[in-house]
Amino acid sequence: MIYDMPIKDGHIPDGPIFDARIFLGESFDGTSQDVSQALRGMDASGIAMALACPLKPLSYNLDEANIGLAATIKAHADRLLGAARIDPWQPGAADALRRCFETLGLRALFLHPWEEHFRADLERLDPLMEIASAFRYPVLVMSGYPWVSEALQVRKLALRWPDVPVIMTNGGQINISGLGQADASLALRTAPNLYIDTAGIYRQDFIEETAQEFGAERILFGSGSPYFDQRYEIKRVLVAKLPASDRQAMQGGNAMRLFGLKV
Repeated sequence: MIYDMPIKDGHIPDGPIFDARIFLGESFDGTSQDVSQALRGMDASGIAMALACPLKPLSYNLDEANIGLAATIKAHADRLLGAARIDPWQPGAADALRRCFETLGLRALFLHPWEEHFRADLERLDPLMEIASAFRYPVLVMSGYPWVSEALQVRKLALRWPDVPVIMTNGGQINISGLGQADASLALRTAPNLYIDTAGIYRQDFIEETAQEFGAERILFGSGSPYFDQRYEIKRVLVAKLPASDRQAMQGGNAMRLFGLKV
C-alpha cells in the first residue's frame, strides 16, 4: 500500500499522508504539472491522496481549467480530490462555483487573490462563501501576499463565515520580514475556523509552536507542488518535535477530516 511507503531518510510516516495543496495544468507563468508527474511525485513521497487546484491558464479561462481538472480527478478518484478555482470579478462567479460542486464533483473553493487581483476580505466573496457553507466545503486562500491576502485580511473573511473552514496557505505568510508571523498567530488565535497549510513555512519552530498553542488540528500538510518539492515539504511535518499523534494529524488526518474522508 502507498500508505506504508517510508520516506527514504529514516522518518517513517505514522499513517496516511494527504497533501492539502498541489497544482495541475499549465500556468500563464510557464509553470506546469500534469497528472502523471503529480502521481509520480506523490508515489516518491509516500503521499496517498492530494487536493489538486487548477493553475491559471494563459487563456485566463478558469471555467475550462475547472472542467479539465474535474475530468482528471474523475479518472484518478482514488488519489485526487479537486478544488474549484473561481475569480470573484467574473459575472456568474457564484453560478460557476455551484456547477463545480454540483456537476463537476469538486470539493473545495480555491481563491488566489494575487493572481485574480482582489483583497481576501472583499465582501464580493460572500456569495461564494455562502455556497461553500451550504455544501460544508473548505475554502483555500493563497495567503501572505502583500496588500491582498495577508493573514489579518484572511482572518476578516473567516470571521464573517465562522462555519466555513478557511485554510491559509504558506502558514499565512510568505514575507520573512515584518510582523507576518505574529499576524498569522493573531489570526489563528482570534478565528477558530482558520487553518494553515505548511508549504514554504521558513521556520520549523513556527509549525511546532502553532501546534502547541492552537492544536495540531489547525495545521495541514500541503506541498504547493510543483512550486515546492514534495519530498522536502513533507519533512516539515515528519521531523516536527511534536507527539506522533500530532504529526499524524498534520500529515493527513486533519485534511481527510475536513474533506469528509475516512481517517
